[in-house]
Amino acid sequence: MLMTNERLSAIRTLRGWAISVLQEAGAIRECEEHGWMQDRADPHARKRAFDMARLDPPDGLSRAEAVAEIEDVLASIGDTCPECPPDC
Repeated sequence: MLMTNERLSAIRTLRGWAISVLQEAGAIRECEEHGWMQDRADPHARKRAFDMARLDPPDGLSRAEAVAEIEDVLASIGDTCPECPPDC
């Protein structure tokens, strides 16, 4: 008898979803050396991320809740990697 398992979502947390949306939109990037997320400060990319959140929020989440999570993640990410030496 053939049995199928329900496929689990690759993103398991709301924060993970928001980071994925922000990366896809180009609003944040990952430090190549240390892996910290960095805000690119690109207003067009931020707008794309908010639009994506409004148009396709995760199951069980309202559009407003999805946008609020994007805002929370952006507020928690700096524009520099804390482990990289400052440019002189």
